[in-house]
Amino acid sequence: MASAHARIGQQALAVLDVALRVPCIFIIDAIFNSYYDPGSGWAGATGKILLRFLGILVSSVVLVLSQRALFRFYMLFLAVLLGVVAILINYYATLHIDFYSAYYKAALGFRLLPRNGPTLWLGMAVVQLVFGIGYVALLNIQSVFAALVVLDIMIPIWGLIIELPMDVRQLVAIASGLVLAINTAVYLTLKLKWFYYSCRYVFLLVRHMYRIYGMQLLVEDTWKRIRFPDVLRVFWLTRMTAQAIILVYVVKVVRNESGEQTYLTWDVFWDLLSNLIISGCDSTLTVLGMSAVISSIAHYLGLSILAFIGSTEEEDKRLGFVAPVLFFILALQTGLSGLDPEERLVRLSRNMCLLLTAILHFIHGMTDPVLMSLSASHVSSVRRHVPVLLVSVCLFVLPIVLSYALWHHYVLNTWLFAVTAFCVELCLKVIVSLTVYTLFMVDGYYNVLWEKLDDYVYYVRSTGNVIEFIFGVIMFGNGAYTMMFESGSKIRACMMCLHAYFNIYLQAKNGWKTFINRRTAVKKINSLPEVKGSQLRDIEDVCAICYQEFATSARLTPCHHYFHALCLRKWLYIQDTCPMCHQKVYIEEEARDSAPFSNNNGYVAPNENAGEFAEAAGAEAAAAAGEPELENELLEDNDSIEYDEDEWGTQNGGTPVEEDYINDDTDSSGE
Repeated sequence: MASAHARIGQQALAVLDVALRVPCIFIIDAIFNSYYDPGSGWAGATGKILLRFLGILVSSVVLVLSQRALFRFYMLFLAVLLGVVAILINYYATLHIDFYSAYYKAALGFRLLPRNGPTLWLGMAVVQLVFGIGYVALLNIQSVFAALVVLDIMIPIWGLIIELPMDVRQLVAIASGLVLAINTAVYLTLKLKWFYYSCRYVFLLVRHMYRIYGMQLLVEDTWKRIRFPDVLRVFWLTRMTAQAIILVYVVKVVRNESGEQTYLTWDVFWDLLSNLIISGCDSTLTVLGMSAVISSIAHYLGLSILAFIGSTEEEDKRLGFVAPVLFFILALQTGLSGLDPEERLVRLSRNMCLLLTAILHFIHGMTDPVLMSLSASHVSSVRRHVPVLLVSVCLFVLPIVLSYALWHHYVLNTWLFAVTAFCVELCLKVIVSLTVYTLFMVDGYYNVLWEKLDDYVYYVRSTGNVIEFIFGVIMFGNGAYTMMFESGSKIRACMMCLHAYFNIYLQAKNGWKTFINRRTAVKKINSLPEVKGSQLRDIEDVCAICYQEFATSARLTPCHHYFHALCLRKWLYIQDTCPMCHQKVYIEEEARDSAPFSNNNGYVAPNENAGEFAEAAGAEAAAAAGEPELENELLEDNDSIEYDEDEWGTQNGGTPVEEDYINDDTDSSGE
């Protein structure tokens, strides 16, 4: 029970912390969006610039304060605000309210405020008393002095009650205000020492963190500590709500004046929504706020899809980070906040289409490993397969529907070409994933070692990677054309450079590396002797990698261990050592035809050419005894034994283990 109350208290403090930081964002946004008139003279211009700079500086400092310092700042600010309001109430009541005439005019009337004199001064006395108590409590003033402060606030009201002359009441109100202002100024002056040491502590802490952890971790820590995404979300939603209320009220008033009964039709609703969307991205801070809202939506969408397909990968939970970053980059790249309202709405809709295709690509990256895992491990539960297949079908259908709708409403341009290319690329990636999934399901259904499976999977994956590489080159050309002839910018140039490096250069490099590794592995396998027929039956053992019997043939390593050619080839993709003893598998062409035949338990099959066998065995023993470098090499190879066993995950019961290679092949090919 206590822990529940403590958790609720922490959540309440977190909500209050976010709410108190939101006004700083509003002030900064208002300063940036305010009109600046440079024609008011150099003195006026300098003053305006200093005032704007001071407002941004103070708001930024308050925004990054710690929670305790933030609460303390708002306590002081609220105390000063209560004091100012109390002074203004006393001044207004003393100079502008005639309690005597109000008393005789409506003393017993039903309108208690504002024309009932006794009720009015009694209410004002209660309000001033509350303000005085709040002022004293927030500043933590001692009891005797606190009573004097409250008395100072109440004196002008008493002057009204006892009907002092106007000039006397005015002097009393001014004196009361001066006393309260002097008290506040003295208190804040005494707090300057605390403010100085607080700022110095923050500076030393920031410098210490910067020297130890660097700027990146410092920014990340501040970002999380002040809950900046939540602050931006509350700022954007509050701003949109206030603007929606104002727009609805204005439309209602205009409709009532024109005599129309229904003021919210579909056309009016669309105009209101369009105006809200346009105003929701009219500055950099509002774009950040919209990005924070998109982050929240994408985060819960990603979690829902992961729960639906049954995935538990932590890396797949980054959709809430990728989507807002991409949206903000697109907004900066296209200059969204600086466009005219109508053009801004069109550009925002185009950016949303690009963002949607990117989210669909990311979702495909979430479903593809699950598809491969279910098919390679031969999971027989239909309930596990149906959600992933359903998401894959949706990923295939949605891009087609989106492209069809866009082509029927827009003419061909660079933006439509980019969206269409992304949609076609996604459809091809889904086809590749489903094809590989079908191959593994067929392999599991027949329960027979399919030696060509690895080659078919590689061919399908390679075809998909080549097509993706071609699309990457095409999109680079489309972006270059856009930058040169439509809307060039430094951000677009930087993004094109990143695209050329990650999506073209690295993908081509990884694909070529995978091809070389496969060709080298095939060459090594072909260099090993193949055992068939009666010699294979004499082995009476299983493959040490997949634990399945040798049906048709086996490959013999120089260290006299037997493996399936397919299993050994997958192993050689990782390292060039024997899975059993970690000796080198590939040795230059020597007298291999005389290699002895022994099973993995040490059994040696009879060989017709015993003399050559003895010579080969003697050469091997001499090499093992005379070369200490080989022993050091084995020790180095043993450092990676645990990693290799975990990577391959050998299974008992004769279950094939293609999945890990598929993941490795996918990663190495840039999928």
